[in-house]
Amino acid sequence: MLSQDEIDGFAEEGGVSPAAPAREVAISARDVSLVFQTGDGPVQALKDVTLDIGKGEFVSFIGPSGCGKTTFLRAVAALEHPTSGQLLVNGMTPDAARQARAYGYVFQAAGLYPWRTIAKNVSLPLEIMGFSKEEQASRVARVLELVELTGFEKKFPWQLSGGMQQRASIARALAFDADILLMDEPFGALDEIVRDRLNEQLLALWRRTGKTIGFVTHSIPEAVFLSTKIVVMSPRPGRITDVIDSPLPPERPLEIRDSPEFIEVAHRVREGLRAGHLDD
Repeated sequence: MLSQDEIDGFAEEGGVSPAAPAREVAISARDVSLVFQTGDGPVQALKDVTLDIGKGEFVSFIGPSGCGKTTFLRAVAALEHPTSGQLLVNGMTPDAARQARAYGYVFQAAGLYPWRTIAKNVSLPLEIMGFSKEEQASRVARVLELVELTGFEKKFPWQLSGGMQQRASIARALAFDADILLMDEPFGALDEIVRDRLNEQLLALWRRTGKTIGFVTHSIPEAVFLSTKIVVMSPRPGRITDVIDSPLPPERPLEIRDSPEFIEVAHRVREGLRAGHLDD
């Protein structure tokens, strides 16, 4: 594993430790609404979403299918554009943040190119950005060690398990050292045992790097286990029904899921989901 000096050097200078209070806002939404124009008429995906995500926070979005979780994440990434309201990423518009390479994005599927090795897949954004071959090699080695894939550089995606492919996808998103990591249900298709292991690894990676993470999930235990803050959303049009600040410590073994504190937070999430359906 990396030494603490190497980890500190890899994390963005001046980053906020996950254990420390968030002092700056990484993502700010004010009355954000988004309407899609379709052949069957307008569809409102988001309605009046107001939310602040502090630097260094791990924030999960949970809600029923079609509630706008992914749409909000895509709006942060400038892949969708709000119809009204204000959305800022590191104090910039999402389009400006994209140009500034302020975030990495991990999709539901790993999206690795089968003809490229794992190292070549991870280095792809660095190639596009014009990094030297030496810098590419250095960064690829660092992020593969962060996600525990050292030694698999020359393997092809089809030679790796689904969980390992997702870790390679995370490494690719980390390669250019953006301080925000957006993750859209990256573990949803994996079995429970693999998912638990990746949850542990992701939590450890977050603690080491101090990244701000926005994470979409349908799993209440996953949201509670990973997050410093849980955003509960209603059925479409997507609205926030509750924002829960987690009382759990940064160090979280899987056994914490049996604790009264964990169960209490999970119960509140479930109640928030139920309330959203009743309001619909």
